[in-house]
Amino acid sequence: MLTVTTVEELRAMAGQELGVSDFRQVTQEEVDEFAEITGDRQWIHTDPERARETPFGGTIVHGYFTLALAPVMVAEVLPLDGFAMAVNYGLDKLRFPAPLPVGERVRLRVRLDELQDIPGGASLAVTLTFEPESSAKPVCVANVLYRVFEGSR
Repeated sequence: MLTVTTVEELRAMAGQELGVSDFRQVTQEEVDEFAEITGDRQWIHTDPERARETPFGGTIVHGYFTLALAPVMVAEVLPLDGFAMAVNYGLDKLRFPAPLPVGERVRLRVRLDELQDIPGGASLAVTLTFEPESSAKPVCVANVLYRVFEGSR
């Protein structure tokens, strides 16, 4: 795991892969809780019996649930606690190239594509690639923007 506390340290890593998180299993219980919270109760996510009859062979994880794993998984690869503040700034592009079966394990590959100076810190363009354990095809690829600010915490 990297330890980064300054914009200059980040700048030196621009254009590089920063690392890969541990695998994390996504359970049906978590998917059901996500469905309740978001109101997205589509049966392909929440009805294992019905979903067994689909080409997926079972329930699949919501794409946005997969994306919602980013904060905890990014922190494994690139903890930004040394900064006064780090915030999500948005997404430039988001794709779900393949389904993630419920019960599957997934990990996150993090690449720092670009760093731009902003007042008090930097804007980071990062590619997040969520990789299932059982396939080479990613289940989510997100080009995200974070902003980090230096100063007292």
